[in-house]
Amino acid sequence: MKQIALCCLGASLLSFGACRKADSTPEKKLDACALLTKQEIETVQGSPITETRTTDQSGQGFRVSQCYFGAEQTSKSVSLVVTQSDPDQPVKRTPKDYWRDTFANHAVGRERDRESEEREPESATPEKIEGLGDDAYWLGNRVGGALYAIKNKTFIRLSLGGPDDQKTKIDKSKTLARKALDRL
Repeated sequence: MKQIALCCLGASLLSFGACRKADSTPEKKLDACALLTKQEIETVQGSPITETRTTDQSGQGFRVSQCYFGAEQTSKSVSLVVTQSDPDQPVKRTPKDYWRDTFANHAVGRERDRESEEREPESATPEKIEGLGDDAYWLGNRVGGALYAIKNKTFIRLSLGGPDDQKTKIDKSKTLARKALDRL
């Protein structure tokens, strides 16, 4: 406790609020490929999954696991990204901080975003998704989109391909995201 107080005191001289108490229970490292099954994706996408590829990386205080579920019909492939804090790196910005910076203030800027969409039709305003995790948004444009959902201190990004319209993609994404969030 004394060490934390000294850290915060020293840090406050350089930057207010830059030091935060570290969580003493590190999160277990999550594997994005373990959060969904091939069968679950095949049922939702209607195409057999022929491969899974995982990549893991760490940086800027985050640990990121990405899984690519390759479908027989390539256009129906699915990508799942899981972002959590990296206990091996100093905490500068948590996934919750990133989430808040990315999505929490979108309502304030919604009118500004509408004006920018009139000039740039490809840009998208996050669409709030109710009843999924602690908070969730769909971020889409005319080409595709992704569902972002946060639960506790971890967030996911789920993107799926296929010829479906945006509403169908959102519904399919919600189905898969619920299963992934339940396994966090």
